[in-house]
Amino acid sequence: MAASPYASALGRLKPEFPAFLPKEMYATLLAAKDPNDLAKVLETTPYADDIARARTTHPGPSMLEIAINRTFVRRNRHAYDATPFAGRPVIAAYLGRWDIQNIELILSSKAHGRPVTETEDHLVSSREIPAGLYSGVMTLDDFRLLLGQPTLEATVAALAQHGYGATVLPLLDAFERTRDIFPILLALDRDYYRRVLEAARFFQGDEWVVRSLLASEIDARNALLLLKAKAAEVAPDDVLARWLEGGTIPVAQAPELLGARTVPELAERFAGAFPSIGEGTAEFASLATLTGYEAVVQRDRALAELKRLRTYPLSLAVIFTYLLLAELERGDLRRIAFGKIYGLSPERLAPLLAGPRL
Repeated sequence: MAASPYASALGRLKPEFPAFLPKEMYATLLAAKDPNDLAKVLETTPYADDIARARTTHPGPSMLEIAINRTFVRRNRHAYDATPFAGRPVIAAYLGRWDIQNIELILSSKAHGRPVTETEDHLVSSREIPAGLYSGVMTLDDFRLLLGQPTLEATVAALAQHGYGATVLPLLDAFERTRDIFPILLALDRDYYRRVLEAARFFQGDEWVVRSLLASEIDARNALLLLKAKAAEVAPDDVLARWLEGGTIPVAQAPELLGARTVPELAERFAGAFPSIGEGTAEFASLATLTGYEAVVQRDRALAELKRLRTYPLSLAVIFTYLLLAELERGDLRRIAFGKIYGLSPERLAPLLAGPRL
């Protein structure tokens, strides 16, 4: 029997899994008094080198963001390098999400008049290498050129040369009339999922795990869309216009789900896919925020996907297990860092984290 082409990938990545933060570390991170104290704790982890480098140029709160992103991008690159040739188009398409995130950050900043330097600090990049480089679309210099455009309209026009013209240019006239950036961001998201699902075709037999991973992510986004719409009393037609295709929740079911009397009642209708979703109800009841629901949905989805991915180690699943753990750790650290900046208590932050439950 021929050896799996992913045996090498498993061999290269397996020694790297222990580098992810252990569950016990999160209690120490939550106990940090402020961002500087948090950075000192992370200096005892694989984040040490990136924190030291970021501190020399960004001594303020953005130092943590930059260091976390650099470690994250390096892990993405390592996963891509470990991927056999046949699987690289799927991984490249998946990692294109960080190009999209950077583009959306730049467009949103332009729409709201945020400073260029403030925006660049939050780009998902590792020094001169953006996270989506593997898809061969944009470099960090390209993002800086976008940041340097005088208006959002000029930024959108510049995106055309990077393959996004057909997606964003038709929406430019509507933006000039309404100044609403959301339709452009939604179009970019839809284009991303279309591209990555197209890349994950069934030509080897193991791409189904990728399609399941993406479908669950789309389901989570659509579930949160419905919860936000219910909380804000958004009209069903407006909700349907923002729906993402590709998940397992049919769009035809959305009006029925929105028929729930309250947000907590609607949340319970998603308990089959996200069994812990009820944990977000207490925070919604006391603070009228959906943050608790969002954290639980993301955590439950991650637990289910990691369980499935780990069942198929000699396939694309090993790459996506590594990438998903990297994404979750980055998300947790950013939540803790921003929590420290805004003075949130460890008790408030702890339920929002995925790492201690993995």
